[in-house]
Amino acid sequence: MPIVPMFPLGSVLLPDLPLPLRVFEPRYLKMLGDLLEEDEPEFGVVLIERGQEVGGGDERFHVGTLARVVACEALKDCMVVVGLGTRRFTVLDWLSDDPYPRADIELLGPLEWQESDASLLQQTERQVRAAAELAEQPVGTDFTFSEDPVVACWQLAALAPLGDLDRTELLRSTTGGEVLSRVLAETEENLELMRLMGSQSDGGDVQGES
Repeated sequence: MPIVPMFPLGSVLLPDLPLPLRVFEPRYLKMLGDLLEEDEPEFGVVLIERGQEVGGGDERFHVGTLARVVACEALKDCMVVVGLGTRRFTVLDWLSDDPYPRADIELLGPLEWQESDASLLQQTERQVRAAAELAEQPVGTDFTFSEDPVVACWQLAALAPLGDLDRTELLRSTTGGEVLSRVLAETEENLELMRLMGSQSDGGDVQGES
């Protein structure tokens, strides 16, 4: 099984999505220096379950996404890196954090797509756009989703009103339909809540002591 450098973060990286990073900790600068000597530098990203990004001693989830380094720039006090999510994986074993976190991983298969889920993709896109508009997010009707349905699934998961724990669970999915069903259910639930809160702020009934 491959052993890869790991970058635990307070957010989730999904496949086919970009990851901008500002790297300043010595251990991760060392990791980046080692990676840039490779032809195709990649590192793993997992969500921190407990603890903080800086300083170590954190507890981590055991599912994540590999990030391929696509851009890197040295600034005065840090390195600015842009990664791109590629393959998903599960962690089989965490190795020593010296000189930086590493793990023995098992790669997960690509997300399977069935044409019968095309209507579910369209429905999910409509609801995600509606939620973005209610939340006054710039995505609204302007964002163009990929023509590749698998990439579009991950884009929807990134733009939908989901928490990091929800997105982490999505990484365990095996089909596009599974991702879309979860994204749609969470989005519709949040839409209902946002509309309810909006109607109350517009002068709906407010209960209280009299």
